[in-house]
Amino acid sequence: MVTVKGLTKHFGKTKAVNGISFNIEKGEIVAFLGPNGAGKTTTMRMLTGYLHPTAGSCRINDVEVTAEPERIKGWIGYLPEDNPLYPDMKVYEYLEFVGQVRRITDLKGRMKEVSMRCGISDVIGKKISVLSRGYRQRVGVAQAILHDPDILILDEPTEGLDPNQVIELRQLIKELGKKKTIMLSTHILSEAEATCERVLILNQGELIADGTREEIDEFVKGGEAVTLEVLAGDEPRSFIEAIEHVRHVEMLEGTQEVARGRRKYTRYHYEIMSHKDIREALFKLSVSRKWILLDMHRKRISLENVFRQLTRKKT
Repeated sequence: MVTVKGLTKHFGKTKAVNGISFNIEKGEIVAFLGPNGAGKTTTMRMLTGYLHPTAGSCRINDVEVTAEPERIKGWIGYLPEDNPLYPDMKVYEYLEFVGQVRRITDLKGRMKEVSMRCGISDVIGKKISVLSRGYRQRVGVAQAILHDPDILILDEPTEGLDPNQVIELRQLIKELGKKKTIMLSTHILSEAEATCERVLILNQGELIADGTREEIDEFVKGGEAVTLEVLAGDEPRSFIEAIEHVRHVEMLEGTQEVARGRRKYTRYHYEIMSHKDIREALFKLSVSRKWILLDMHRKRISLENVFRQLTRKKT
């Protein structure tokens, strides 16, 4: 549905986007991540036809964006980063204006349906200038879906929202994702984890990761992450590092002396990165060394840590 090949955009000597390629299939919800200045917004503007690429191509439904931009805009619903609404208009006036520009036939019926779906029916008669940021974002989504597009491109849709508003908008995006292809950018990494099935990570204009959460975890970690908490009479690190497939051992907290009867132990808490599941080996090691095993479990690396590790490679 969306095909990007060698997409490049230069602003003078600055390479905002540098030869990226990816495909998005029908029905996918994809998160587009990257630090400030990574090229996310520039890429989205090229996908929607608002910017012309320096090189490469964007195709929607196998149609080149630059060749038929008006046709492409009919297939896409776009919520820009700054959500450019008209504050002096009432909500229904704004939606009427957008609908007339889009040449929607059953505009009143469509406005009613979209207003209910986006949860703005109770503010439909209010001026946009008096709405909270959460409601303004909902109005922005409403205009994006008013013409019932197949593809939604949402640039930072939850930026500046409070936690309750984020949850509400997340539910709306997931509901829309049942019937539409959605690409969204966000700096709220937990949002991508909760909403999206696939992640694209951009850094310094280059695509540095593309895959499901599990695939990117595997790429970053090279396998498994396990947390281990033990009471031991000697430092466990060297013994853990000697286990086959262990990549890295990190102390999560400072050591703490603990008494158990007449014996004194030290509490150690580690995060262990390995190429394979080593929990059985850790258990056997604990028994052989007579450590008191307090806790051991797999730990899924957060998307925030994935993001930091990947983008740090390019900085």
